[in-house]
Amino acid sequence: MGFADITPSLRAVMPDLRGRLIANEPLAPFTWLRVGGPAQALFTPADVEDLAYFLLNLPAEVPVTVIGLASNMIIRDGGVPGVVIRFSPRAFGHIAVEPGHRIRAGAFAADRKVALAAAEAGIGGLEFLFGIPGSIGGALRMNAGTRSNTNPEIEGETCERFVAAQAVTRAGAIVTLGPEDMKFAYRSCGAPADLVFTEALLQGFPRAPEEVQAINRRVQEHRERDQETRVRTAGSTFKNPPGHSSWRLIRDAGGLDLRVGKAEMSKKHANFLIAHEGASAADIETLGEEIRRLVRARSGVELEWEVKRIGVA
Repeated sequence: MGFADITPSLRAVMPDLRGRLIANEPLAPFTWLRVGGPAQALFTPADVEDLAYFLLNLPAEVPVTVIGLASNMIIRDGGVPGVVIRFSPRAFGHIAVEPGHRIRAGAFAADRKVALAAAEAGIGGLEFLFGIPGSIGGALRMNAGTRSNTNPEIEGETCERFVAAQAVTRAGAIVTLGPEDMKFAYRSCGAPADLVFTEALLQGFPRAPEEVQAINRRVQEHRERDQETRVRTAGSTFKNPPGHSSWRLIRDAGGLDLRVGKAEMSKKHANFLIAHEGASAADIETLGEEIRRLVRARSGVELEWEVKRIGVA
């Protein structure tokens, strides 16, 4: 059962809208886990100005949710009320090399493609993006990064390479944010939650293209060896608590291959949650909460979700 159709009333207050606005559009096909219900209204802006116009005229009581490649997200089975904004690659997937070993990338540009563009241009420092299956908008919001206990050269976080970001406020203003505005922290940022990121400027340094490519290969080898890459997973399910590794806490609590419905924890990496064919968002979230309960009972540590969960059950 879908939501009430709010698109006619939205179109009535924004007659010059150029982007696509669709009622009750299924969201599962847009996510890596392939689960979740519809968006009450799905908006794909034509460009930044169209997005600003939309938000300026959107009634304040209508909630807004932004999704990118949705590689680190669970959309619940009941769907998402209000408006879901999803960018198109044509308008927000651009990647441009700029002077001073910088790269400007749209919010919908895939992290991996940004890393490949950096390699081709002889820009180092962005190799960590090669192994992150998300987009630049998500990297900004989550301060995405890669860690390795054995190979420091493949490590990095978005905050370390961040110069500036463009965003649109809920009031429809196009703004530029610097490092002090982002308030980056571990797997998060402190920028206002209602900001919609549209673009990022990242700083690298000169490095021979063949050297960057070699590091990218090592990033991929690290992922293939230590993580789940050939099944439907949202990556690390929980953040690492201070002084702990989530995977070790989960393993020691007996959650290594725990299963709920069509969802199970990986045997290869205990902090990876796998959605098998036919899994529901309820299966996945219930499994995650059971893992949190087991870890709390075993160690007293409260695991915090790294995967973003949105929508209604």
